[in-house]
Amino acid sequence: MLRALEGAVELGLLYALMALGVYITFRILEFPDLTVDGSFTTGGAIAATMITAGLNPWLASVAAFSGGVIAGLMTGLLHTKGKINGLLSGILMMIALYSINMRILGKPNVSLSRSKVDSVFSVLETTLSFLPLMVWLIVLVLLFKVLLDLFFKTDLGLALRATGDNLRMIQSFGANTDRMKMIGISLSNGLVALSGALIAQYQGFADISMGVGMIVIGLASVIIGEAIFGAKTVVRATLAVVLGAIIYRIVYALALRVDFLDASDMKLITAVIVIIALVVPTARRSVAERSAARKRSAELAGGDR
Repeated sequence: MLRALEGAVELGLLYALMALGVYITFRILEFPDLTVDGSFTTGGAIAATMITAGLNPWLASVAAFSGGVIAGLMTGLLHTKGKINGLLSGILMMIALYSINMRILGKPNVSLSRSKVDSVFSVLETTLSFLPLMVWLIVLVLLFKVLLDLFFKTDLGLALRATGDNLRMIQSFGANTDRMKMIGISLSNGLVALSGALIAQYQGFADISMGVGMIVIGLASVIIGEAIFGAKTVVRATLAVVLGAIIYRIVYALALRVDFLDASDMKLITAVIVIIALVVPTARRSVAERSAARKRSAELAGGDR
């Protein structure tokens, strides 16, 4: 049980990078980007093919990030320059990436045997074995979280946030909102692809269908994190997203241990988790508003006397 929870936390930390990418498009830009399902696989495919070819796993991970950036840029160009609806742009790019990913992989599944091929994790386990893998993953995720927080405090980051908050206002200041959208979508998919590359190395294989449902998992992580920890500031929101990804994987792992549930039920469980995370805060807010309204009514009635 303890080992299962440890594995869930490690996977949650890896998925947190993907969730941070989804946070950029879903919350910062308010852009429904379905490219995620394709770019996640792109990252895993690039890393797997490069590593099996004998290239450095760190270089393969950087290349995967770059591949995700390019995929996001294409979606941004379709939306901003092609004037295609944002949702449709993501769907079109996701469909195109399926064929591209198949070309990269060459076959539906590429195995990464850790005994024969180095990965980021085998390197860490051999050269930096004085700390557990989970500690290195925490350091890695927190590094990206801090870098993202610092980016959002720069002029470019503030312009990106303003583009999502109030498009007309930022346009009136002369900012190039099309460029802001392309930067945000590219950065988002870069993080998603990096997460895919690391997960492919962690689980020991890259599969053509490994990205299916990633957008739902990313949204679940964002919504769960915000529902539990709040999102009043960007720093708090990004931390909530990371913790939300970990909580999601823990719930996922615990659900798998329930006797009457199996792996085929996990999509349903994910949907239920998201629904609960969406409904509970709304219901709580509604109850609080009704309570406040009754209190005001009682005060007004008392004052009339």
